[in-house]
Amino acid sequence: MKSRSTVAVFALVASLLLPRAAAAEMSAHDLANMLTGKFVGSTPNNHLKLDIQTINSDPGNEFDLFLSVSGEFETTTVRQQGVIRLQPQGRGVYFGYVPHFDPTVTAISPAADRFTEREASSACGFMLNEKGDGFSGETLGSACALAMRGALQKWTIEVEPGTIRLQDPKTGETLRFTKLVKAKPEQAEKTSTPGN
Repeated sequence: MKSRSTVAVFALVASLLLPRAAAAEMSAHDLANMLTGKFVGSTPNNHLKLDIQTINSDPGNEFDLFLSVSGEFETTTVRQQGVIRLQPQGRGVYFGYVPHFDPTVTAISPAADRFTEREASSACGFMLNEKGDGFSGETLGSACALAMRGALQKWTIEVEPGTIRLQDPKTGETLRFTKLVKAKPEQAEKTSTPGN
């Protein structure tokens, strides 16, 4: 009788946990879809471009993305790249970032998901929680300064379909990025010529 009740308890616990695990997995999937693509700066003096691509080199890390940042912010030229690793955590998603200090590493490089000791020790991460149609969270400030050069203070980050917004909560300085949408090919006009 004890084994039946033990099995029943395990079945009940499993039935309660599986939907949560599926929801967490779906959150990471949704965030990965929102982040994947090309984004351009859409705030004054923000001439940065973000190129975020999926990398499928490690089946154990289903939500790995390669981030490449290039362009100018105010008068500073920026070029950075690294790997974003999204991991489901309850109703939120852990956003881990590992920089690549070698500018020749790209999303298609064999070394895209391999890091030097210095790169790995510079990694940082934070939580993004569901908010509205997207996700929001806050960077860790100086703890991310090596990984995200120039990110000395905390920034809030909001990701929604089509936009990424970073804001310094103290000064209100905002960096907004808008996703580039591929133009749909125009349908060829069908002209009919009357027959003779």
